[in-house]
Amino acid sequence: MVKRQLSIANSNLVNRSQRHCRSGVISQTTLHLKEATSGGWILMKLRRTRWPLDGALQKQAVSGYFFTMVRTSKTEKGVCWEVRANNQTFHKSLRRRSILCVRSGRYADNVVRSYKYTPLTFLPLNLYEQFQRAANLFFLLIVILQCVPVIATIPWYTTMLPLLFVLVVRGCKDLATDVGRRRSDAQMNKRPCDVLTPEGFKTVKWKDVCAGDILRVHKDQVIPADLLLLCSTEPHSLCYVETADIDGETNLKFRQALTVTHTELKADQAEKDLAAFNGVVWCEEPNGNLHSFKGELHWKGERHLLDIDNLLLRGTLLRNTDKGYGLALYTGMTSSDSKILQNCGRVILKKTQVEVLLNKTVLVILLFMLTVTLLLAIGAGIFELQVAPQLDVLVSLQQGSSAAYLGFLNFWGYIILLSPSMPMSLYITFEVIHVVHCLMIGWDLEMYWEDNDSPAQARTSTLNEELGQVGHLLSDKTGTLTQNRLLFRQCYVDGKIYGDMSQECNPLDLSWNQFSCGGLKFSDQRLVDKLRGQSSPECQEFFTALALCHTVMSEWKDGLPQYQAASPDEEALVCAARELGLVFLSRTRETLSISVLGIKRNYQLLAILDFTSKRRRMSVLVREPGGELKLYCKGADIVILERLQKDRPLQKDRPLQEDTESALELFAQNCLRTLCVAVRPVPESLWTEWSHALNQASMAGGNQETILEEIYDQMERELMLLGVTAIEDRLQEGVPETIEILRKAGVKVWVLTGDKTETAVNVGYACKLMDPDTALIQGEELRQLLDSPSPDVLAMSKEPEVWITDRKPVRGKTALVITGPELAEFTQKPEWGARFVNLAGQCQSVLCCRVTPAQKAEIVEMVKKHSTSITMAIGDGANDVNMIKTAHIGVGVCGVEGSQAVQNADFALAQFSFLRRLLLVHGHWSYYRVCRFLLYFLYKTSAFALVHVWYSFYNGFSAQDVSAKSCFSWPEIYSVGQGKKLFNPLVVVLTLLYSLYSSIILFFVPMGILQHSTLDFQTLAITVETSVVFTSTVEVILNTKYWTKYSFAAIIFSLVAFFLSTFVLHSTRLFTASPKDYFFLGASVNAYSSPEVWLTIFVTTCVAVLPSMTMRALSVVLTNPNKHKIHSSNEPVALQSWFQRGTLRRRSSYAVSQGKGFGKLITTGVGLHSAGHEGYTK
Repeated sequence: MVKRQLSIANSNLVNRSQRHCRSGVISQTTLHLKEATSGGWILMKLRRTRWPLDGALQKQAVSGYFFTMVRTSKTEKGVCWEVRANNQTFHKSLRRRSILCVRSGRYADNVVRSYKYTPLTFLPLNLYEQFQRAANLFFLLIVILQCVPVIATIPWYTTMLPLLFVLVVRGCKDLATDVGRRRSDAQMNKRPCDVLTPEGFKTVKWKDVCAGDILRVHKDQVIPADLLLLCSTEPHSLCYVETADIDGETNLKFRQALTVTHTELKADQAEKDLAAFNGVVWCEEPNGNLHSFKGELHWKGERHLLDIDNLLLRGTLLRNTDKGYGLALYTGMTSSDSKILQNCGRVILKKTQVEVLLNKTVLVILLFMLTVTLLLAIGAGIFELQVAPQLDVLVSLQQGSSAAYLGFLNFWGYIILLSPSMPMSLYITFEVIHVVHCLMIGWDLEMYWEDNDSPAQARTSTLNEELGQVGHLLSDKTGTLTQNRLLFRQCYVDGKIYGDMSQECNPLDLSWNQFSCGGLKFSDQRLVDKLRGQSSPECQEFFTALALCHTVMSEWKDGLPQYQAASPDEEALVCAARELGLVFLSRTRETLSISVLGIKRNYQLLAILDFTSKRRRMSVLVREPGGELKLYCKGADIVILERLQKDRPLQKDRPLQEDTESALELFAQNCLRTLCVAVRPVPESLWTEWSHALNQASMAGGNQETILEEIYDQMERELMLLGVTAIEDRLQEGVPETIEILRKAGVKVWVLTGDKTETAVNVGYACKLMDPDTALIQGEELRQLLDSPSPDVLAMSKEPEVWITDRKPVRGKTALVITGPELAEFTQKPEWGARFVNLAGQCQSVLCCRVTPAQKAEIVEMVKKHSTSITMAIGDGANDVNMIKTAHIGVGVCGVEGSQAVQNADFALAQFSFLRRLLLVHGHWSYYRVCRFLLYFLYKTSAFALVHVWYSFYNGFSAQDVSAKSCFSWPEIYSVGQGKKLFNPLVVVLTLLYSLYSSIILFFVPMGILQHSTLDFQTLAITVETSVVFTSTVEVILNTKYWTKYSFAAIIFSLVAFFLSTFVLHSTRLFTASPKDYFFLGASVNAYSSPEVWLTIFVTTCVAVLPSMTMRALSVVLTNPNKHKIHSSNEPVALQSWFQRGTLRRRSSYAVSQGKGFGKLITTGVGLHSAGHEGYTK
């Protein structure tokens, strides 16, 4: 782009539109010029100046005005996405289509497709997924081998039937899960919306919306696609939207249509004007950046720049606006054209670490089995070559076959014979255990939320044991930890603290207040009596300030005022003032109307000194009905207290500062969000001088904001403190206790939120994510640590001044606070990722603020990459879907922000507090049971299979540990899973070595005892088989730590089933039906009738389990577990509060949860109706 200068006299103007932006007085004119041949003049800003111009800028001034022209090509670079309004033919011809894996077209439809299978792809895709398991492929190979008669050692159906059972059960489970996703998708696709057709607006389903459609969105409706706002029923075509489902913030944000569309497209005759609208939008390709947008509207031969303020994003709610009209730019779920869906990420196939290690173990066993089989085949060849020719019987059996050929056949025969070392029953039982654990989670009444009839759901059955290994919990804030409700609970006025924080407090009788809407959680009749009796001017002035000092918009419903605020803090304060009799009624550009105990009072609004995160305060300058000027100010205690009049005592013997500090510290103990309220009488002379300076500053250039802040600061001095408010950011029930016990269990808790830093920090303290004396590391201090090759928290001794007033050095407790823009720098400095995760491991917790949904997923990926712990992500909105998919385990909370998080989660809970039981009880139990089961199964099957190996040298080579209550009493038990102590390579190797020992005992002891007896080899086989069963049963008994009637029944049933099946398989009827398969006729009856056999079984079993019993005995004798110490302790236990006095770190949080305020919109009249609808006259 090339900058050009042009005088007004020579400019070729096509259209001139003027906006008045007032913080005092600002005039700005936007000029749109005709396009030049290959390029065009697209934007020119015209401002009046009163100071000398910088010659280096080479800007021409005419009559005191200057401006800058920007010339560019016909379309900006990167702006290549074309959308034509009211042109469905164009867009449908380029509709994106897909056949199997082949896709064509440009514009996606608006159909939600989170399911994985179709009727055509289910069978091949599901089989492909299942045969990714090496064991399933191996069993398929065994079935094929068993179909070859010459090498078959056992019938083919003995493997085929279990394999089919596994495939069918797993396939049905996957199908049921996918059908559930389809049902959820159908609910969203059938949502109604209004689309403009040639016959007018028509109600259609979301799935029928496509790019280029013009939509009408009504108040409180969810926006179905990314829309370019064309006009609305509000003045200046403003729209107010709630973005809680995107960034977690419940405060309102405003969007505004272009001046040209607002002027030309009248909302009162929308159908006619919009039907004739034929504008073309050129914008950037679909991307996931939620905070920026670049595009141009081409209409009537002119081009108009577009930005994010003109865009209504999918998933946001239209608030405080009757109707809005927009042009669909981005649609689509499958291809994720819309910005929120660009942040949803892709479906990731998740496997537990236990399953990964099991698969590796199975591969090792397979390689070992192939090696042994090869050696046995070589042995068989040597035997056939050197030994068999000397024996006439074996010579006749060879039937002229060569030794190499017989060795080759024996190789495949031994593969079939040793296939039980990779047991099919292991995977069948593995699936059954997972399903049972999922059912137990769903049946747990302690995780059932009666309010919305929501039980816990295990939406996947493959991650249960991973619940017992979670090392990092990454949580959303809004709607997950909090209820999205801020409550006015206490205040400090006139030297006294009002408000009862107890749970049994009695509600106030507010029947005398005709404007009361209910919902006030404040209880202190003393304050009400003082206000009604007008016995305390200080109290009345305090609540007058709350009713006036804000940027809240009012609307009337059923004769009562309802408020829409830029932050939930402001709404809570104005609502509290309303309930106590000082009611904000309405506002216009220049007036504020309130009701003071039923008497209406009109104030002239002179100026709004708007809130910014840097100022951390806001003020209003008003003229009272009596003519006096007053400045009301509210903000963070740190910035308000330093602006008070000096040495002005509140009481005779106690200075103001000391009283206020005590109140603030008391509120901090209750984790309440505080702000100070102050007033200043303003003389007329000061107002005249200050307003003149404000007008001068309003016409400043690039440093206008800095100049305005200095002007504001001059007025916000010599304040008189009126009091302190204390707001409770209402947490969900049980959140602090849950986070506290998870921290004791060794789980690192991170909070990822799109909200402001100040809000997140205060919630972090309230929910016990951090202790009151925890020091915060952020900003430049954090950068210094990340720049260090080996960051160490103990090296930090300085504490952030913003949050902490106590200056005592704290080294033991720290937390990291990082923002989205700072996280963006990690892509430029990859080494910071590992250092950050390492640094976080030394801290109590981590707060990530102002992060996008995509950044949430990147944080989860960073933790997975630079640590070995299992990650769990939990959230309740669409903005959490990406991180839920990325984490090892994703949990969706059935909150107020929709169901997208639950639809994409592995587990669904109604409350965050249920996470405690899900992890510490069900997670620990699942991990313990699965690991014990796998080790036992590997031991049993390996020992049984290896018996065949030892026999080859003679035949010529032819489940829970502790209760749920104990899991909560000793959360440290959870570290067993985090440390992978029950299933790791060392434990697996020791188990396999133990199975090797057992196999040797199980074969050689019976063989040694019975080889000189008169018993045959069939009796030996039954003896070994029975010894294996008894040994395995004893191992089950030794591994069972918690006995129930079902445990006894299972042991007895398994033994009875074994003996019954043995007698049946050795019966005459089966032998008659298939002599080739059932040739052990009467063998079991002969064997079990011999006392020698029973003695051999007893001796073999005892020797086989001797190492296991010895190790358990030694562990009891030589160790002294912590739980014994707890039980035997006779010392008194001192119960300590989690809050430690003397280590206070007061936190201040004014409506720092809001962004830049609505002050400019109010003072310019933009967004206000021409006459305020007061709804009340007196």
